[in-house]
Amino acid sequence: MSERAALRVGDQIRLDERLHTVVELSGTVVRLADEAGRASLVLLAHLLATEGFEFLGQRDGSPVVAPFALLDTVPPQEAEKAAAWEQHLRELESGRQSGVGAGAGPRPEYDPTVHTLEQRIATKAAELRALGWTVSARTVERMRARYRDQGVWGLVDHRKTRLSSPTGRADERVVAAVAEVLAGQLEESTGTRGRVRRRVEALLAERHGTGVVPMPSKTTFYRLVEAVSAGTHAFGSAASRRSRARRPEGMFTPSAACRPGELVQIDTTPLDVLVILEDGVSGRPELTIAVDVATRTVCAAVLRPAGTKAVDASLLLAKMLVPEPLRPGWPEALALSATLSPHARLLDIDARLEQAAAKPVIIPETIGIDHGKVFVSDAFIAACRSLGVSVQPSRPATPTDKAIVERTFSSINTLFCQHVSGYTGSNTDRRGAGVEAVWTLAELDDLLQKWIVACWQQRPHDGLRSPFLPGQSMSPNDAYALLVARTGYVPLPLSGLDYLELLPAVWRSVNDYGIRIDHRTYNCPELAPLRRRPSGVDAKGGLWEVHYDPYNLSQVWVRDARTREWITVSWTHRHLISAPFADFTWRRARDLLALRGQDDTDQAAVAAAVEQLLVRAESGPDRRVAARTRAALEPPRPVAALPTPASEIDEADEWDEEEATADTPSNVIPFGVFDAFTDGSRL
Repeated sequence: MSERAALRVGDQIRLDERLHTVVELSGTVVRLADEAGRASLVLLAHLLATEGFEFLGQRDGSPVVAPFALLDTVPPQEAEKAAAWEQHLRELESGRQSGVGAGAGPRPEYDPTVHTLEQRIATKAAELRALGWTVSARTVERMRARYRDQGVWGLVDHRKTRLSSPTGRADERVVAAVAEVLAGQLEESTGTRGRVRRRVEALLAERHGTGVVPMPSKTTFYRLVEAVSAGTHAFGSAASRRSRARRPEGMFTPSAACRPGELVQIDTTPLDVLVILEDGVSGRPELTIAVDVATRTVCAAVLRPAGTKAVDASLLLAKMLVPEPLRPGWPEALALSATLSPHARLLDIDARLEQAAAKPVIIPETIGIDHGKVFVSDAFIAACRSLGVSVQPSRPATPTDKAIVERTFSSINTLFCQHVSGYTGSNTDRRGAGVEAVWTLAELDDLLQKWIVACWQQRPHDGLRSPFLPGQSMSPNDAYALLVARTGYVPLPLSGLDYLELLPAVWRSVNDYGIRIDHRTYNCPELAPLRRRPSGVDAKGGLWEVHYDPYNLSQVWVRDARTREWITVSWTHRHLISAPFADFTWRRARDLLALRGQDDTDQAAVAAAVEQLLVRAESGPDRRVAARTRAALEPPRPVAALPTPASEIDEADEWDEEEATADTPSNVIPFGVFDAFTDGSRL
């Protein structure tokens, strides 16, 4: 048999007049596979003692399985020729032709028991020459060695499989210059291929001399530039080009999480929809969302006018940790009880889940943020720290570190925004003619929240698949139900008191008239024990801690420093306002009063102005308001006309801002710009 004491995987043997290959050795059991692929098991002792057993040898270094996929890249004629070579070589080794029955014996001229290997090789070379092949005995021997080392792939003419160079036969100096020029315009505005050609010519002349390196024709050069710049966005989006260049050279590892809340990504972007803001001016709002990586659940979404503040991020965090209630008009099919989540078991933990919408409460363990000032502010970091949430900043200018939340923004744009009236498109090139705002900010927010519960949370997501059902995608709600059962995740939502802790705070005294904040007076009977008394907090000069919601100023909450309980205090002119209003709406109303020369500290007058702004927002955008608002932000310009006396202004006239600004063109009082990072310190 051989000088070796045992068989090895890959050895070829002849048994029962058939050629076999050893494919597995397990103890004293040998698994064989014949030429047809049929497997058989035989004891090693029985194999060695069987009459007619013959050891044929080992194909050293060759793979057990031939690279069949590579044969698909070979021209059909070459593949057929390699298959013919394989049949002749098998006959050369075993003496039998492929396709002949097992009972047939070997051809006499190729019988291994009669003729030596050299004789069989010479016979095969003569036979192939008779068939018209140009071969010699040396050629047959060389093909036999290649077949033993590489299988069928070794019989292919590899001159037919050579890969062409992407840059063709271009001069290497020209290729290097093109690559250098393309790398040098990474931070520049996108240009044309003509600019690249001019810079390459200048670079080659500087390094090698004028005319030393011949430049290819324009068509050939442009093909070369296409080959070198492939995948770099050299002539596309400048933002995509910079983002692609910042990617690490190593293997890309996507963000992954195995349980709800393990990693939550948060970000802010302008929404591609025009809305009617509370001052009647149309504009694009900003959307801040938090997305759970494990379930793709949109944990919370906050829609605000342009200029998101740190308090908005804190409110988003608070909103994540409380159940989303079913809003008026929502069907019962959108309730949490209608999903696959263990609603009955979760109801024992928090009774509020009985009327919760079909969006799970997810407590974050780690929140991934970018370096926006809203998310790195002290207010947001302190809110996360108080809740035991870790903050994980991404690398600067690397949106791929938050790929999931970025992709969610794109999905919201295609699945929601483009179907909403007032859709603007992602840029001016995609914007239609005559796009106007139709929905108010509050109405669009209600639509968005309902879409998240009814569509996003119920829609199958390609990135959510169970290992037990890999061919079927799951919705975020289904993924949450699966992970809750698998990981034993139990959410503990925030209580109403915890929610108040996350609201911004100011420190005020409690007087006979109540509490004064930005010329608004808050009062209630429960403040009686606190009036004209110090809080006992010496660090704040005896003032009382007051928390407020900057997007609903109709009430505030005062903490009793002695009992640690909260007192809800309403605004004294709350009955004059038909809907909740924000702090920027209050400041806008005061600016309009000051613009008309009236007292902007009169609460009743400001309340009337706020109500009129809210009514205007409901009726639609006022183009004159928008124009005058932009004009108010510009510096005053000298004019020749004298201002109209204030006494001539008709006090009975409605709040027509255009008239007011037209009558006092040289005395425009610009309203304060909404500061996104003051955290309410202007109150």
